[in-house]
Amino acid sequence: MVSVEFGVRILGMVGFAVLGWFGGEMLAPYINTGATFTAVTVAAVGALTGLTITPYLTTRPLRWVRARVSELPISVLLMGMVGLIVGLIIAGLLSFPLSLLPEPFSGILPFVSAIGLSWLGVQVFVMRQKDIINLFRNRLPGRPVEAKEKDKEKEKERENGVLVDTSVIIDGRIADIARTGFILGTLLVPKFVLSELQHIADSSDSLRRNRGRRGLEVLNQLQKEGGVPVKFTDADPAGVREVDDKLVTLAKKLNCAVLTNDYNLNHVAQLQGVKVLNVNELANAVKVVFLPGETLRVTIIQDGKEPSQGVGYLDDGTMVVVDDGRRQMNQSINVVVTKIFQTTAGRMVFARLEPTSVGSGRDSR
Repeated sequence: MVSVEFGVRILGMVGFAVLGWFGGEMLAPYINTGATFTAVTVAAVGALTGLTITPYLTTRPLRWVRARVSELPISVLLMGMVGLIVGLIIAGLLSFPLSLLPEPFSGILPFVSAIGLSWLGVQVFVMRQKDIINLFRNRLPGRPVEAKEKDKEKEKERENGVLVDTSVIIDGRIADIARTGFILGTLLVPKFVLSELQHIADSSDSLRRNRGRRGLEVLNQLQKEGGVPVKFTDADPAGVREVDDKLVTLAKKLNCAVLTNDYNLNHVAQLQGVKVLNVNELANAVKVVFLPGETLRVTIIQDGKEPSQGVGYLDDGTMVVVDDGRRQMNQSINVVVTKIFQTTAGRMVFARLEPTSVGSGRDSR
């Protein structure tokens, strides 16, 4: 079966060849070659040009437009069409008085006003679509008050919803965060994220299998504890294969945030204007803040990079590098903070031994 693009290429080749033939005949008097030779040459160039560029002028732009339109919610399409119609009606009403103006304004302004008002109508109706839809929805005759309240609740839930990435579910800390009540709104788990989680849980690799099963247990825990509503959605953006791309597209469509701890997804989503809630950034933000000169207590558990350094960790995972701390291995000691260094992996605290071994401080045990 002949593809549509191949057929368009053939039609373009024939059309451009005909145009080239007539163009060659028109050019023949101005050059020193025969009319037939010129016409054939230009027709051949036209046929090759039409065979090459026709899809880029017809099918491929249409395919791109179709893909973009398929991603838009029906409310956006409907409001865009209404705005276009309103803009054209206003432009039609203005065309007669504008046509009475002297030339060249009478010939230019009606066309310019039609284009400008159409664009303005589409923009206004799309930007204010929620207000317009709610205005007409609440004024429908015989619509019960309970139904209106439910619609408001659903709209609020949709605005406050948070799409959950697979990495956050596997990480597990989302359950502790939800238990504290810091997450407002509903956790939306797309079916394609759940499918990826099930695929990981069924992996032949034991490590991946354990991570997948841990993620399923975290989801089950979130549903049972009820600290935050968890809902599954069947929304699956068409024409998108990768899970990260689907999450970004769906977040733009639903106008909601993405909860993740994936570095690449974080940056891709931010570049496309999607709000991102990063668990790792939250963990770094809530760590205890230390100032140079402050005293704290830490247990040295390993050697540092330098020969005399010792390393310990606080309860929140903050690494403390202590000068001359190696000789205090496996001991809990008081140290004085000298500087704090922030890295992409977290916060590092550099310290030195307190002059006296006895003193008060924050105990990391």
